[in-house]
Amino acid sequence: MDAGRLQGLSQEEAAARLREAGPNEIPSEGARGFWRIAAETMREPMFLLLIGAALLYLVLGDLGEGLFLLGGAAASVGLVILQEARSERALAALRELAQPTARVIRDGVEQRIQARELAPGDILLIGEGERLPADGVLVAGEVLSVDESALTGESAPVARQPARTLDGGAESALFSGTMVVRGQGLVLVEQTGASSALGKIGASLADIEQEQTPLQKTAGRLIGLLGGLALAFCALVVVAYGVLRGDWIQGILSGITVAISLIPEEFPMILAVFLALGAWRLATHKVLVRRSAVVETLGGATVLCVDKTGTLTENRMRVARVWANGSDVAAAQPSAEAVEVIRLAALASAVRPVDPMDKAVKGLATTHGAPDLTEQPEQAWPLRPEMLAVIQVWRGTDDGRTAAAKGAPEAIFRLCHLDTAETERLHEVVRAYAEQGLRVLGVASASLASEVGGDPLDMPFAFAGLLGFIDPLRAEVPAALQEARGAGVKVVMITGDHPATALAIAREAGIEVENGVLTGADVAALPFEALCEQLRRVRVFARIAPEQKLRLVEALKADGEIVAMTGDGVNDAPALEAAHIGVAMGQKGTDVAREAADLILLDDSFASIVGAVRLGRRIFANLRRALTYVTAIHVPIAGMALGPVLLGLPPMLMPMHVVLLELVIDPTCALVFEAEPSERDTMKRPPRRADEALFGLRQIRMALIQGLALLAAVLGVYLWALTHSPSAEQARGAAFVTLAVGILSLALADSMSSGRIFAPHRWTYWLIASAVAAILALMMWAAPVAQIFEVARPPAALLVSALAAGVTSGAWVVAWRTLRRDA
Repeated sequence: MDAGRLQGLSQEEAAARLREAGPNEIPSEGARGFWRIAAETMREPMFLLLIGAALLYLVLGDLGEGLFLLGGAAASVGLVILQEARSERALAALRELAQPTARVIRDGVEQRIQARELAPGDILLIGEGERLPADGVLVAGEVLSVDESALTGESAPVARQPARTLDGGAESALFSGTMVVRGQGLVLVEQTGASSALGKIGASLADIEQEQTPLQKTAGRLIGLLGGLALAFCALVVVAYGVLRGDWIQGILSGITVAISLIPEEFPMILAVFLALGAWRLATHKVLVRRSAVVETLGGATVLCVDKTGTLTENRMRVARVWANGSDVAAAQPSAEAVEVIRLAALASAVRPVDPMDKAVKGLATTHGAPDLTEQPEQAWPLRPEMLAVIQVWRGTDDGRTAAAKGAPEAIFRLCHLDTAETERLHEVVRAYAEQGLRVLGVASASLASEVGGDPLDMPFAFAGLLGFIDPLRAEVPAALQEARGAGVKVVMITGDHPATALAIAREAGIEVENGVLTGADVAALPFEALCEQLRRVRVFARIAPEQKLRLVEALKADGEIVAMTGDGVNDAPALEAAHIGVAMGQKGTDVAREAADLILLDDSFASIVGAVRLGRRIFANLRRALTYVTAIHVPIAGMALGPVLLGLPPMLMPMHVVLLELVIDPTCALVFEAEPSERDTMKRPPRRADEALFGLRQIRMALIQGLALLAAVLGVYLWALTHSPSAEQARGAAFVTLAVGILSLALADSMSSGRIFAPHRWTYWLIASAVAAILALMMWAAPVAQIFEVARPPAALLVSALAAGVTSGAWVVAWRTLRRDA
């Protein structure tokens, strides 16, 4: 290549090409801005009804009351918008922090830039352990060994050599998302962003429309139901006023009050706060949430499909056994022959190792006195599909050379031209190592003359021995697996390892192995119905290619399971998209896998997934309690807005009363209920059914019972006050105190799963209760405030009775639940 071209682009030329080609990043939907969030929120029928009602009251009713009502509606909408905007800003900040960088030559000077600023024509410097950020051609440097498994699914690295011409060729082509395992060089960038091979896959994933989660669907149906009831009751009140009293204008205003009392505007706030705080709690446990709504879905997971390497294990290889000269010895106490095998394996390892096996070999060789080589080998052959072994040639003290080879046992046996009997004997050793959960590499060496060249198969390699590597099981895995099993969640291990290795690791971790193992060939060959049947029994899958994960996910889903799937490569993206919960690896995962996933494990740990399941169950239980409570308190509010009209009594609730109660309800539900910890037996129950509603008939029945009990208390106090107090304002004041205190009492009763009333996590509730108490005191003792709310302070005895009725209307729930638990 022309030396002038290696000077790279100028800054001006790079900027022009970047404008023409666009940023070098995977296409995505992008962050939602404030105005987009506001527009989406305002399209919700519930908010349109709320604001429309406020405007109508402003036109037909009292100006002050109309403004108060409009302010309350704006507050409800604004709280949802602000919460959504805050979540988007947090995600945008995380995306910015995660931006990769690249080393380029511009104006003849090496500099580091953000990878998104790469432009076609840039000269990119790449070295061992670095991931390519764009497509290009290797134009100078060494022969590279490139791991393309994230793009192609092939586990063996491929060789790439510098191009002789600018056109390059297949042997010089490099692709974004792949990793350089060995070597360094200069790359001429050709395709960036959506035009790259990785970008095209990312673009196809961006076009997939995200399906609503079960939580979103259930909440949508519930909101629609309650919104319809609100409109129906509104019409009923209008007709009642018009027919019974002949006052259609007052009927419209009272109907608006009833509609507002029934509109479930708390639901979006509850969902936003629950899921946003759930995402925050998960982040503190090393799980990054990309779609917050999936947090609740994770609580209903019935199957966890996990990788072995790095998820169940530490992804930290260690040489455990050495087979040399017919003897099997521990690597910690090697014989002289075993030390020689380790030394030869180090000669076949990278000088600056990136691969965990190479690191383990070189570390062990240095421990046993081998020199830590810093110079490059005289000649090297990287791993190739036709020869899964690394061969490196080193110059000796004289004119001789030593060739060292390390790789798959089958490749080493072939390289040494072993006979059938010897090969079979060594295969028995390999199988024995695999059954111990070890990964096995063969080692060989050859003494060469001064001239080196030709095919390595023609070299006089002699078999040296075998190395057995262990990837230790994460310490927390057995306990996490036991917790998942106790929760009725099935754990399926998927790996590309040897079946015997897979079974050994599964047995050590505590995964069921009684029904054996299925290989990738089995998964591909079985009819779909037969595969579904096998998946009901088998928990271990070995020699699985990335594309076969998708078939496993589809089979599990067809069998009615709620599936969480982990993955790290580009080829895992379809399986991650297909699963109900896609979980990408944060440490070893590709950008495309992260884009396709719903959750990202920052520590790649299985225990984090189980912790997320636990949190998801907690969110579901607390959310169900919150929705039950919200529905319950709408019964007395709507009843006291409608009842006096039908009974011919003075109206008890005015619009400002309803708005005040609703503004108290929102933070009470969203914060008090969300803060409740998990019940002690949360992870000892089986997963809920896939078709189980978030808010079903049982919850509706309980909400109606609680709501009717509170309604009876408020209506009783109101009727009593109307006959025993001199004014309707005093009766209204007493009834409002009963309703407000009853709402707070019911919130405490419904949110408490266990524990003490004054537990530390309930500080939010007591803060809100104190604020409500202050507001009620102002309404009762401050004349201007009492005039605004059209109430008056009732006599002391009536006020005490109202307080007692309010407390009792919630306390009975705690007593009833305690009796049921003790029964």
